[in-house]
Amino acid sequence: MRKPIMVLAAALVAVSACAPGSGNARPTQKPPSAVSTDIAKAGPVTLTVWDQEVLGGQNEQMQKLNAAFHAEYPNVTIKRVSRSFSDLEKTLRLALSGDNPPDVVEANQGYGIMAALVKAGALASLDGYDKVYGFRKRFPAGVSQLNSVTPDGKTIGSGSLYGVSMTGEAVGIYYNTDKLAKLGVPAPASWVRFEQDLALAKSKGETPIYFANLEKFPAIHEFGVLLGQTADKGALRNLVFGRGGAWTDAPVVAAASELAGWAKNGYFPKTANAGRYNDSPAAFAKGDGVFLIGGPWFAADLEKKMGAKVRFMLPPPANVGQGQPSTLGGPGLPLAITSKSRHPDVAAAYLDFMTTPQAMDVVTQTGGLAAAKPASAEPATPVGRDVFGAYRVASDDDILVPYLDYSTTTFLDTLGAALQEIIAGRKTPQEGMRDAQRDYAAFLAKK
Repeated sequence: MRKPIMVLAAALVAVSACAPGSGNARPTQKPPSAVSTDIAKAGPVTLTVWDQEVLGGQNEQMQKLNAAFHAEYPNVTIKRVSRSFSDLEKTLRLALSGDNPPDVVEANQGYGIMAALVKAGALASLDGYDKVYGFRKRFPAGVSQLNSVTPDGKTIGSGSLYGVSMTGEAVGIYYNTDKLAKLGVPAPASWVRFEQDLALAKSKGETPIYFANLEKFPAIHEFGVLLGQTADKGALRNLVFGRGGAWTDAPVVAAASELAGWAKNGYFPKTANAGRYNDSPAAFAKGDGVFLIGGPWFAADLEKKMGAKVRFMLPPPANVGQGQPSTLGGPGLPLAITSKSRHPDVAAAYLDFMTTPQAMDVVTQTGGLAAAKPASAEPATPVGRDVFGAYRVASDDDILVPYLDYSTTTFLDTLGAALQEIIAGRKTPQEGMRDAQRDYAAFLAKK
């Protein structure tokens, strides 16, 4: 789930100063011949795992899979530490710079976290383990690409493999079927119709879009959906990967202006910038909002609370019959092995276990969107089938754009803060995007 508010500069100083491999040294990569896959011979092991799978379905999948791993390897005890996305990222720097770091962590892709930790020598390359377990072979090429970084941490999307993802993601639109029925409209088949429905919902006293943005990063999802309507997917990918373009380009500012317009028109709750993101499923299920923009991470909780009254769709094209616009998405947060882990081979076996086809069955059965092909399970609920189908369309049509916060080491904070100010009316779209561009340009100049 994307995606923390932290003073990352301080985080990187702390990790770089204390992590093994700091400076010019890098963690030694274990050759395949040295990898032990006989976990029983490891003796009693406590494997500490940090994750952000705190929502209902996510938490359930981790509990079931951790229990299954312990049943398979009784000598290994999983010590799980689960925190919200923001809290995990805030505390990760301290954990990795200490003397007793976790063995496995979920490390967000992009320059802000994964690449920075690789540069600091805090994560172990999985290339040697890949030759033993075949991690790359079980995922679509794009998933492994986004979990790869060059060993110097300077380039994302290529180089060595540093993480494996259990889930896939595509940001779309949840909708309350009862509320649409009361408004007398079907699910919108075009963006033009969607915006008409927002205005209609507002005129009838409804909150058009439930939106909680206290942590600042949630606004990136709304912004990304709007960018799909204003900007070319190739241009957006180039922008994220630093291959051209600027955050002050006209299509980008146009999306920011649309976001400002939604806020000005009252399409969000008045307390949007004060609402906690993880409370979104509960609020939406209670009737606050006709639509909710988000990804698969909400599906299980919403289905449990709303049943067939909640459905999911990709952002629709501008007009019926036109091509599918881009949206944010890709692999979920990957599991990575820390370079200070005292049990790297056991940690690698854990990563293998958590991404097998049988594990993907558990992800599917608990309402998640599996990053790799499940052994046999298929989504059992209407919204689950919606999410599954949407991800397949997004993958087949090649419309997924990486999360925007991948762009720089501090972009999650910078862009999130700029969007929050735009939503509050304290900055114009042009001013907010100039803030983002300053961060971006400074990062590229040092890269």
